[in-house]
Amino acid sequence: MRSLFLPTYFPSISNFAAMAQAEGITFEVHDHFQKQTNRNRTFIYSPNGIQLLNIPIKHSAGRHQPAKDVKIEWAFDWQKQHFKSLEAAYRTSPFFEYYEDKLMPLFIDKPTFLLDLNFRALELVVECLGMPFQYETTEEYFHARTDIKDFRVLANGKKDQTVVTEYTQVFADKHGFISNLSILDLLFNEGRFALDYLTKQTL
Repeated sequence: MRSLFLPTYFPSISNFAAMAQAEGITFEVHDHFQKQTNRNRTFIYSPNGIQLLNIPIKHSAGRHQPAKDVKIEWAFDWQKQHFKSLEAAYRTSPFFEYYEDKLMPLFIDKPTFLLDLNFRALELVVECLGMPFQYETTEEYFHARTDIKDFRVLANGKKDQTVVTEYTQVFADKHGFISNLSILDLLFNEGRFALDYLTKQTL
């Protein structure tokens, strides 16, 4: 059975684990944008603990905006701020320097739509992971699905209470292990071992 996901900005480890273990991947592209979800944000492990990286978006006048129509706000240089935050968090991690050039296009290119940026982020990360990545997109929106494993809830960090297996983190000696952060935390700390880690997680 295929699995259904929402495309998010550098998804959580639980989200990537579900994708790594899926028989087939389908992305929802016809839902309405919801605030306070990982569609336009991700969480990393900074020197001070958990840090939110948020992509500013242009808000529509209407109540419900289709997620595929959400535009990125480029009046702020958020790309520079996000990359500086990643450097501060992971420069001393084992694999940051190995992957930074591969991920750099995401902090240079300026797509109009958030959906395009999220798919680009996914493609860059799976390339770094060496993970097979073929997917389909939905043709229409259904609130509930019984024909597919529905993992769309993993895009909502508040509802996703997944506890992942502990691995080495840069600032664990200060703040302890922090579970289920952005896939970037796992990638920069575990490198080529990250994909094997994802396939072994219990969902």
